[in-house]
Amino acid sequence: MTIIVSAIGQGLLWGVLGLGLFLSFRILDFPDMTVEGTFAMGASVTVICLVHGINPLLATLFAFLAGTLAGLATGLLYTKGKIPILLAGILVMTSLYSINLRILTKANVSLIGKDTIFSSHFLASLPASFDSVVLGVILVVVSICLLAFFLNTELGQAFIATGDNEKMARSLGIQTDRMKILGLMVSNGFIGLAGGLIAQNNGYADISMGIGTIVIGLAAIIIGEVVFGNLSLTARLIAVVIGSIFYRFVILIVLSLGFNANDLKLISAIILAFCLMLPTLRKSLRLNTLFEGGRTK
Repeated sequence: MTIIVSAIGQGLLWGVLGLGLFLSFRILDFPDMTVEGTFAMGASVTVICLVHGINPLLATLFAFLAGTLAGLATGLLYTKGKIPILLAGILVMTSLYSINLRILTKANVSLIGKDTIFSSHFLASLPASFDSVVLGVILVVVSICLLAFFLNTELGQAFIATGDNEKMARSLGIQTDRMKILGLMVSNGFIGLAGGLIAQNNGYADISMGIGTIVIGLAAIIIGEVVFGNLSLTARLIAVVIGSIFYRFVILIVLSLGFNANDLKLISAIILAFCLMLPTLRKSLRLNTLFEGGRTK
């Protein structure tokens, strides 16, 4: 039971990463590679703040702000420097490795004996693993409400229009470069926030903990879309979080079958590849069924 509750809690916390990636990957249609550096940056900033005695809530907020700065750097390279978005993300991601190492001062920093957001009286009084579930639910509900509100404002609609059709958005007087920068900042802010939360939940920050996070975020998005199909924008945000929980359960099942934990990233990539191919496989099977039915007649 504890393992199941822990998987749900992890899924909710990783769902924050999925929400951030959804903004860049689905709405702006950007393959933003900054994610892997931003996640580790959020974790690094949070852990160092906690080690120096800063309030856990404030330290977690700093993780969000650090993420927005990483998104700003990518956005400026892309819009003002005219560097392709994929390459801009890779450049920032690579530079963040050195920056994160300077922040941490070493490859791994532990939070043993330090107060975290999970050390609050309310969360500490809950049964084992329920702290991450309760905190995850609160954060996910607040995040989805804020994003849904933002996306339904005039600014949010301009942001969506930029991702849908940039030329049309420009013709309507929308400053698309600003929308791209804003989108990348908010997206990476949520990813940095996720890094800070996961670091506190795990009890440490590691310089390499961001490797593979983009696969995890994409898996949450794709699984949510495959399971629930066409939905409204707000419902799609909810589906991303549910997809993140489903993904954690898939990983849990895989590990229970005896697979080596060192193969998790390989397994994650295979799961994502299967989910991405699923619509094509469904279409192919449907066509084959129709063809065979027509030939029988």
